[in-house]
Amino acid sequence: MKEGWETKCLEEVCIIGDGNHSGNYPKSKEMVFEGVPFIRGTNLIDGKVSADDMRFITSEKHEILKKGHLKTGDILFTNRGQVGKKAIVDKRFDGANLNSQVAWFRCNEHINNRYMFYNLESPEVLSFISKNTNGTALQQLTIRQIRKLQLVVPPLTEQKQIVEILDKAFTAIDQAKANIEKNIQNAKEFSDSKMEELFEELASEYAPVPIAEACDKIFAGGDAPKDNFSKDKTEEFNIPIIANAVKKNGLYGYTNEARVTQPSITIAARGSGTGHTEYREYPFTPIVRLIVLTPNTEKINVEFLMYAIKNLTIMRSGSAIPQLTVPMIKGYSIPAPRLHEQVQIVDILNKLDVHLVEYKLRAAQKLESLKELKKSILQKAFAGELTTKDLVI
Repeated sequence: MKEGWETKCLEEVCIIGDGNHSGNYPKSKEMVFEGVPFIRGTNLIDGKVSADDMRFITSEKHEILKKGHLKTGDILFTNRGQVGKKAIVDKRFDGANLNSQVAWFRCNEHINNRYMFYNLESPEVLSFISKNTNGTALQQLTIRQIRKLQLVVPPLTEQKQIVEILDKAFTAIDQAKANIEKNIQNAKEFSDSKMEELFEELASEYAPVPIAEACDKIFAGGDAPKDNFSKDKTEEFNIPIIANAVKKNGLYGYTNEARVTQPSITIAARGSGTGHTEYREYPFTPIVRLIVLTPNTEKINVEFLMYAIKNLTIMRSGSAIPQLTVPMIKGYSIPAPRLHEQVQIVDILNKLDVHLVEYKLRAAQKLESLKELKKSILQKAFAGELTTKDLVI
């Protein structure tokens, strides 16, 4: 360890407290827009306390929670649920209360609060969290465990120098990350606009055809199989079960009988992924309200149908759709040029998709590099090796 640096337990440099465990929390129906802020783990976003979906306490029922103790500069740390999220309290939340998922640290004269904030993201602290977090239904670190967390503590003058370098370096990293994410969004919007232009041209040339007339079948998935089911693919259970979800491409498990045997389109009909559309050229069984469209291939190319559905106003409006239903989908119409023209359009849109996927892959690699750079800078910081050269991003 660098000369003059010490290793201390968290309880030696901070006052430590946890959130309210009385269970006397404000319910959603009691939520108001003024009063004593009630901070939950979900309010800790990107190192800051977000006022989005903030709850406030005013009713007599929650009198016990009105005596908020938080002060500007206190550090918040989620020790239950999604363990390890952190934020620094700003003046908006003086006197706020916490729920039971959030602990708080108040630094003493031996440690700079921003240095402490960064220290909670050091490799050593992350390793401590990983090794000590327990619980199956709800991950948690106890306050007793947190008190014994080991920290590297240099003299205050060096802490402030480290914070200055980290602030500048991470500001540059965050800006680079924001630029990459914006470029991804721009690439997606460009691809979508090209698809929209193509279908606008088709709509001006060809009469619309109801989706119901272009398909042999349109139906929604039902309950998941109970007896003939396996989470993993086996020799007996090798037919994918596709749910109304986006994660893992909707894969729920496997069964031994396919309800859909022809190339078809699926649309997620409920939840956060509502409207998510996929082309599936393999046999599968749909469940949980997943809408399936099997086209009449004498009228509609299956991939053309996929793009036509993605181009529907409801899919590209950007607004939240509570749910889609089979009657809703049947009520829409799409342009239907001759089959060979549909194939040509599919070829154009497939190439756009390939370019977009390749661009997203390169962008993801850049984001991962920034993530690794941040880890490297933090490792240097708490090993006493950080210099102004690390400001070059």
